[in-house]
Amino acid sequence: MRKSLLVLFLLLTAVVSRAQVFEVNGICYYIASAEEHTVEVWHKSPINDYSGNIIIPERVTYEGVSYSVTAIGVAAFYGCRNLTSVTIPNSVTSIDIHAFYECTGLTSITIPNSVTTIAEMAFYRCRALTSISIPNSV
Repeated sequence: MRKSLLVLFLLLTAVVSRAQVFEVNGICYYIASAEEHTVEVWHKSPINDYSGNIIIPERVTYEGVSYSVTAIGVAAFYGCRNLTSVTIPNSVTSIDIHAFYECTGLTSITIPNSVTTIAEMAFYRCRALTSISIPNSV
């Protein structure tokens, strides 16, 4: 009985969590706070296939609600080997763990002064990264 309830709880949690993820112009977002209208860039599921040059907007609109993009989420671009550059907007304040893990084709990233936190291993195994400027705010 306890095991069945646990499985049911996990399934419901997955469904509710998935409802908070949406895609706009090829980028996935997770609603971090519905009350504050904030989102973070999220990983695509089941395969992260971001590629080329990505420009993350400051705001996105979903179902008539405008959200501010405030973070690059956990493993948001994990394993995107064909991703070459990323521009992060001034609305972003944090880059989470493994955000760009193994983005082996990533050569440049623009990080604004609004970013105050870059988590451990955010750029782990980004061997081609030659253009990055870490703001003094970090």
